[in-house]
Amino acid sequence: MEGKKFSILDRIKSFKYAFEGLKFFFVNEHNGRVHFGAAFFAIGLSFYLKISNLEWIAIISVIAVVFTAEIFNSAIEKLADAVTLEINPQIKIIKDLAAGAVLVTAVLAALVGGIIFLPKLF
Repeated sequence: MEGKKFSILDRIKSFKYAFEGLKFFFVNEHNGRVHFGAAFFAIGLSFYLKISNLEWIAIISVIAVVFTAEIFNSAIEKLADAVTLEINPQIKIIKDLAAGAVLVTAVLAALVGGIIFLPKLF
């Protein structure tokens, strides 16, 4: 888009679209609500245990990474379903790869949570 001037209204619209996407994710995607519940629990436990600033950074970072991976996974699934609802081996691989990325981030979050919370709980 060469020559298009900066527009504050366009920037505001882009935020509006982003928030619409987040709303769709949390309202319509079961895994979004599951991850939200886990994040809510982790944040509550963090307050309760009075974790350090560095530990807060770690907890907030892994929460953001899991949400990001799950949102990308949901977007890939929606795009693939828009292409075809028929069973397609290539699309299955794409969906499986995206789901695998979410699993990796969720395991990372669980490990970080374990490293931070377990010593304080026991």
